Amino acid sequence: MTNRVIVFDTTLRDGEQSPGATMNLQEKLRLAKQLEMLGVDVIEAGFPASSNGDFESVKAIASTVKKVQVAALARANQKDIDRAWEAVKDASNPRIHVFIATSPIHMEYKLRKTPEEVLEQVSKWVAYTAQYTKNVEFSAEDASRSDPDFLVKVFSAAIAAGATTINVPDTVGYAQPEEFGSLIRYLIQNTKDSDKAIFSVHCHNDLGLGTANTLSALANGARQAELTLCGIGERAGNSSLEEVVMALRTRKDIYGGIDTGIVSEQLYPSCRLLAHIIGRPISATKPVVGGNAFAHEAGIHQDGMLKNRQTYEILTPESVGRKQTDLVIGKHSGRNAVRTRLEQLGYTLNEDQLNDVFKAVKDLADKKASVYDEDLVALVVSEVYRIPDRYRLINLSVQTAMSGMPATAAVELKVGDDLVRKASFGVGPVDAVFNVISKLVGRTPDLEEFSISSITGGTDAIGEVTVRLKEGRLTAVGRSSNPDVMVASAKAYVDALNRLDHKDQELSHGCSAEN
Repeated sequence: MTNRVIVFDTTLRDGEQSPGATMNLQEKLRLAKQLEMLGVDVIEAGFPASSNGDFESVKAIASTVKKVQVAALARANQKDIDRAWEAVKDASNPRIHVFIATSPIHMEYKLRKTPEEVLEQVSKWVAYTAQYTKNVEFSAEDASRSDPDFLVKVFSAAIAAGATTINVPDTVGYAQPEEFGSLIRYLIQNTKDSDKAIFSVHCHNDLGLGTANTLSALANGARQAELTLCGIGERAGNSSLEEVVMALRTRKDIYGGIDTGIVSEQLYPSCRLLAHIIGRPISATKPVVGGNAFAHEAGIHQDGMLKNRQTYEILTPESVGRKQTDLVIGKHSGRNAVRTRLEQLGYTLNEDQLNDVFKAVKDLADKKASVYDEDLVALVVSEVYRIPDRYRLINLSVQTAMSGMPATAAVELKVGDDLVRKASFGVGPVDAVFNVISKLVGRTPDLEEFSISSITGGTDAIGEVTVRLKEGRLTAVGRSSNPDVMVASAKAYVDALNRLDHKDQELSHGCSAEN
């Protein structure tokens, strides 16, 4: 048995199903390129049969990244499998990931099929998939609540039909670590021709055990782990990629030296990019990549750290890409210096994109003394990786007061080719700004979330604003960053409106609202 663990990243598929984590095509492509830099082995790019938007995203990713396998998810039916192959066929090593439920509750109430009928479906549709590619993964949905002996029959049939990867999902986060590890060992020992397939696990985090269950499975013979950056995903999320990777690397003594091909120094940059794209800041207490992961406040801890960092740090910040950032760009920096530093951070821009970012850097350098790596990343995300704008903020003036006086805002906005202006009141400055913008564009969505965070320290730090809007059955997240939080708020609101407009256009062209 090999000691190499295959990392199957499903951030773009299962992770995107996390409420509020929807990404547009350009954002998915950017994240896919970062995952390639991170060194994942497989990118599950999406579920092509779910919508035209998902199909186009998977197809674009399959044509763009070449150093990793690209997988598409499909239910066990001809339409899904055909659609999946059409999306991934241009990948350098395409994979189709076909699944069907195997637990008694799923078979009876969701599929309305008997175990015998499910077993027949497994053989039929895995064999059908294998006509397209030899890289076939089969998943038994809700495996952790399935009968182990039935799973042995199902997996034996799948391997006989051509599956080369067998996935055992803990779909609802029900399993316990020792129990799950024992299940994996039992399945490998009893499944016919189990040596002809890689056994994989896909663990959810409903009881906070996603990472623990994944590690237990790997210790018992599984050699593929299905993970997401920051553990995002359905409900409470998935097993976290950065946690599993660093646990294996830190405790090789426990796991017998099994390891991944992940470039660990790219873990924090990858998680940071995801946080920018979905507008969900990394929790300060998030293991491995959180802001407090390498922070020490208690006196005893600080004393130990000064004497020997290993007294309280089992990882180094550098090992996961968390480095102390120095001033790298200022108001006198040239275009080449900006390009070079961005390339060092993993961003390769074309000339037009570089021009947009360079102008934004110059504007920022005029407003704050120090431009840090985090500032540069925020500018790239806000200036480059965004959908085409129908609405664009041109100018803003805000006035606030005390003693019950309403706040006022005057906004100048570009709507298509038209320049429009209006002023209005609000109970506070942000409310006033949003009221004016809503009146200018003629849309009144509900504000579901409004949050502000600081990217770097200091009173001149860039404020990063996230806005989530809901209009009918459509939702959209807008993000922006600026040293002036009122400007950042206005831009984030406009960004969310642009995303709503983009979804309207998709619907008018027959695409699903979920993308």
